[in-house]
Amino acid sequence: EVAQEQRLLLALLLPGVPRRVAREEAERAAETQVLDAVEENLPEDADSGEWNWNSLANFANVRWGLKLRDRDLKQVGRDDVTQHLIDVARSSIAKVDLTEGTRYLDADFPVLTIQAWVHHKFGIEMTLEELRSKENKQLIQLVQDRARQGYDEREAMYPVMAGMYRFQQSSQHGPRLDREAIANWAQTRFQANVTFDELKNKQRDEIGNILLQYSRKNQQRANELISDVHHRIDELFGDNQDVQSLAGNVSNNGALGSLSDWLQQTLQMTTSSEDLAKMSRGELEKEALQAIEDRYRPEIRRMERQLVLQMVDGGWKDHLLAMDHLRSAVGLVGYAQVDPKVEYKREGRKFFEQMWDSIEERTTDLVFRMEQLDESFVGSTWTETAAVHEQAPTTSQIAQDQQQAIEGSQGEVKVETIRNRGDKVGRNEPCPCGSGKKYKNCCIRGRAAG
Repeated sequence: EVAQEQRLLLALLLPGVPRRVAREEAERAAETQVLDAVEENLPEDADSGEWNWNSLANFANVRWGLKLRDRDLKQVGRDDVTQHLIDVARSSIAKVDLTEGTRYLDADFPVLTIQAWVHHKFGIEMTLEELRSKENKQLIQLVQDRARQGYDEREAMYPVMAGMYRFQQSSQHGPRLDREAIANWAQTRFQANVTFDELKNKQRDEIGNILLQYSRKNQQRANELISDVHHRIDELFGDNQDVQSLAGNVSNNGALGSLSDWLQQTLQMTTSSEDLAKMSRGELEKEALQAIEDRYRPEIRRMERQLVLQMVDGGWKDHLLAMDHLRSAVGLVGYAQVDPKVEYKREGRKFFEQMWDSIEERTTDLVFRMEQLDESFVGSTWTETAAVHEQAPTTSQIAQDQQQAIEGSQGEVKVETIRNRGDKVGRNEPCPCGSGKKYKNCCIRGRAAG
């Protein structure tokens, strides 16, 4: 069977063979469709007065682009109409131009399809030489690696975009960049040695390229810190993945103190060695990596969170609407001897999984097209380089404030009478607005009209 299938595939690559095979398949399908249509509209066991010649003609016209009339088919007669329709269908099929379908038989068509999808999905350019002669697993790994590289580059580009949108000012001649503010921001954001004099005569694209170089160096520092964090945690926990925490292990006190000092100096994490000892390996990695992301990649992480929240919000609303439609229609499955409750749960689960798949698809589409995002949205993800975060109130403080609010709302509060404590102006006195008219002929008349 495998050898026969291979011979068939090789035969399809010969000149003219695909067209002939396609036409033969279409003709066989046309014969079956004609027989079914004749039997449906001109049943032999029915009286000839009940035959629907008009419906048969419409079927043939729509299916093969013909211009048959019912009276033409009546002249052919019931006995010969089947062969007549098959003949005109074959003539119509023979006129179909199959040139556009030849590209699907190209040996590189699967590779070209993957190349186009990767470019559309991730904005990545890949050559045919990269994609040819690779197994599926190798191809998947290659695309994943290139997508990660592309996203790393976007992580470097995004803070530059956010900063330039943030310091963009409107003017009569169009948007104008505040170059001095950009230089000051870049000095603290990227630890860049860039000055206003260096940027004042540069165009927008030139400034973007300069900042992008500094952002890439900042990105490299973040990756080095991530590797350093993993190395230090491996030294503490070793190869034992079952260790829940380092509490009680006196031999690690010095290492924990050293790690605490390093986290404080490098990432501004105010975590004592005692707190570090209570953390598991995963918790410590999560805290340290989150601190690195907050310091070196805050803008793109905020953008990701906002996008995901928007996608989840929209996806959940669509899911609830779909579930309402399902609830109103699921009762009909009872006619097919199916329990509506079971069907509702099954379809609801399918809708829920489709919702998450859709969220993932739309989120990755937008993230890999961040340069097409709205300028106001990108600018809103800009973060200050030296922000002071207020401490969130504790649960006890929230409960205390809530109790005070409840107690305050229960008592009777005396409402003070509203009084006009200003000087009273007589009707015949000069109006205080300075018009020179009497008060009764000026502002008091306007108030009465109002």
